[in-house]
Amino acid sequence: MPAEPSATSARPGRRLVVAKRIGNYALLSAVAFVVLFPIYITVVNSLIPTKEILQRPPTFFPTSPRFGAYTEAFGAGHLGRYLVNSFVVASLITVGQVGTAILAAYAFAFLDFPFKRTLFFAFLATLMVPFEVTIVANYDTIVNRLGWGDSYQGLVLPFLATGFAAFLLRQTFLGVPRDLRDAAALDGYGHLRFLARVVVPLARPTIAALGVFSFLLAWNQYLWPLIVTNDERYRTVQIGLKALRGQSLDRLDVVFAGTIIAAIPIFVLLIVFNRQLIRGLTQGAVKG
Repeated sequence: MPAEPSATSARPGRRLVVAKRIGNYALLSAVAFVVLFPIYITVVNSLIPTKEILQRPPTFFPTSPRFGAYTEAFGAGHLGRYLVNSFVVASLITVGQVGTAILAAYAFAFLDFPFKRTLFFAFLATLMVPFEVTIVANYDTIVNRLGWGDSYQGLVLPFLATGFAAFLLRQTFLGVPRDLRDAAALDGYGHLRFLARVVVPLARPTIAALGVFSFLLAWNQYLWPLIVTNDERYRTVQIGLKALRGQSLDRLDVVFAGTIIAAIPIFVLLIVFNRQLIRGLTQGAVKG
């Protein structure tokens, strides 16, 4: 009968596990510091006067924080209006991308039609075309022909569908067993009912992750809103930050405060949908 391992022989293995765990935590702490430190410095610079921002060595801990820069950035910088515009545009783009991606992905995953593979490869080919290549054609169509400059529809229309979103959901939908489709057909479910009642609930984590990703990309857009809008009533927050920097050359604290204000909705979104993001990114990683 084999002898049981003694406590003395088990100690090196236990120490190795503890050392590995400490190393992992140290690495994660270092990465978190690198990621969060610029955000912390931005917050500090928004709470101190410009002369303290420019002094060397820099200030890392404000002794007398001032919040007036936030009021000035929100009021004089018109960031309130820009935030509303960005929220409307990003929300419409997100809804459009998720909606069109769900329908396209279902068609490529469950339906049979002529040139299905060719069309799917055409979707994938759009991923290799940078948006800058299509700017001239989009501008000519939307602004010159449709007259949708300085409008929400002009800001939203070019981004209502993406090949990446359709590809991502199609790969997720392929994981839905075909037996479920056959059983749903026996119960009288049509394609739309099967999509709404079965496929979408099963793919909810991936859809949520796609929605967050689409919202972040739409929120951070700069080039297209810059060339499509001239009226401040339709300009987004990224354009507003550029204008704020030009208006407040001698008030760097106001510029930093505006940056924090523009980033707050992103932080809230990531916190609220943190669990869905993790589930969406890890869905399909474990099978069994």
